[in-house]
Amino acid sequence: MIQELDLVALLTDRPAIGLRRGDVGTVVHIYGSGDLYEVEFINAKGDTVGVETLNADEVRAVDLGRVILHYKDLENAA
Repeated sequence: MIQELDLVALLTDRPAIGLRRGDVGTVVHIYGSGDLYEVEFINAKGDTVGVETLNADEVRAVDLGRVILHYKDLENAA
């Protein structure tokens, strides 16, 4: 079960703010019974790139033991 401050991976593209499937964010709030999550996405410096309210089926929990980091230039992400 996903909890506040857990890392989640995005399962859908969000081109309006330059996010793509697989981008990782932090759950900063859970609405109701866990059907909606407020997720903050940051860059490598810790600056907020975007905050999105996402349905439970648009994210999945991140297993840090199964993740490899990937470089993505936000300037050319679109």
